[in-house]
Formats: sequence, C-alpha cells, structure tokens
Amino acid sequence: MRKDAAEVVIRSRGKFISKAVDVAEIAKRSLENAVKVKEIKIGSESFESEGKKTNISTMDIVLVKE
Repeated sequence: MRKDAAEVVIRSRGKFISKAVDVAEIAKRSLENAVKVKEIKIGSESFESEGKKTNISTMDIVLVKE
C-alpha cells in the first residue's frame, strides 16, 4: 500500500481468497494499524470451460487509511 493512497482493494478468486485475507492482515500489522478494513464484498463469477458451466467465488477487501 502506498502511503499516499487513500484506498486499496485486494481482489481474489477461488483458492486464493485465504491469501488475500492474509495480505490484508499483514498490511494492517505492518502499517501499525494505520489502515482499517472498510468493506468486504463477496460474490461469484460464472464461466464455461470445456462445455461445463463453473462458478468460482470472489472476494474484494477494501482497506482505507484511519
């Protein structure tokens, strides 16, 4: 997170959602609680692969300066 950024969005899909949560927690700790979680958005995306329709989970974590 840049120090002059007012807001940062961490986006993730599927099996990488847990890594996004880890990144948000590390950012909060390393910036000495100078940021907080503003919003968490969850959803899913649909796509077709080899004739099969698949849904994959998505998550956006929005961090803002305190």
